[in-house]
Amino acid sequence: MIIYRKADEITQYISNKKKNNISIGFVPTMGALHQGHISLISKSKADNLLTVCSIFINPTQFNNPDDFKKYPITIESDIEMLVAAGCDVLFLPQREEVYPTGFIKTHYELGKLENILEGRFRQGHFQGVCLVVERLLNIIPCDILYLGQKDYQQCMIIEKMTQLRNINCSIKISPTIREKDGLAMSSRNSRLSHSERTAATIIYQALKYIKSNLKNKSIEDIKKTAYQMLEQCEFEVDYIEITDQHLGFVEHQDSNKTLVGLIAATINNIRLIDNLILTDFDE
Repeated sequence: MIIYRKADEITQYISNKKKNNISIGFVPTMGALHQGHISLISKSKADNLLTVCSIFINPTQFNNPDDFKKYPITIESDIEMLVAAGCDVLFLPQREEVYPTGFIKTHYELGKLENILEGRFRQGHFQGVCLVVERLLNIIPCDILYLGQKDYQQCMIIEKMTQLRNINCSIKISPTIREKDGLAMSSRNSRLSHSERTAATIIYQALKYIKSNLKNKSIEDIKKTAYQMLEQCEFEVDYIEITDQHLGFVEHQDSNKTLVGLIAATINNIRLIDNLILTDFDE
């Protein structure tokens, strides 16, 4: 695996590959890698002749400075995982390579997507996400960008950003990878104590409860029970919502729409998110 730390060097490398019609897949990450990330590397390798990963803990998307400081850094093990997965190239920049002196921030007109769900609780978060992803796509002009469904709203935001900025790459969203007990794999899981880790499985159980009761109970009652399930396990719930696939809120079951259940909840200052496709009538 080749490691680049300078933006201009990896851009030149990618340009040379594209001149030879080599297809390029790109997996952007903030490190602390797990099998969810590696599954994206595998999908990229299956689709492309060259797979690129980036590791950059992006400061502009953290609305909470303490969250940024506590984000796990595991560069050595991350590199080992990428090598074992057969990743071809790693971009491992310092902040000044992504945001050089004189860099001017863009404001993205994201509409309602920016202010609901995660956006409501993390002001400015999605502006920071768009900023770093656009910058990375300028440095690494890939053919296909690979994202994980666990960050469902973020995937929708990035799709909108690429449309707004006329970025010519396809986006492939892959299903959430879970632990055996259902907990969605996340870099934040490493911060959970044993008891918190055990309690965290309630998030997926609540999503499954929502899915299994969608046809025979009201959405209001389903959400109320799901709230109680999480609160009984000492979670502070930010939201439990049911939306259509475009994140429009749904108050009643609709057999003509794909529905998604989304949850965000915090235990001991560790915030976890998850989602589940509830119905899939559009397939």
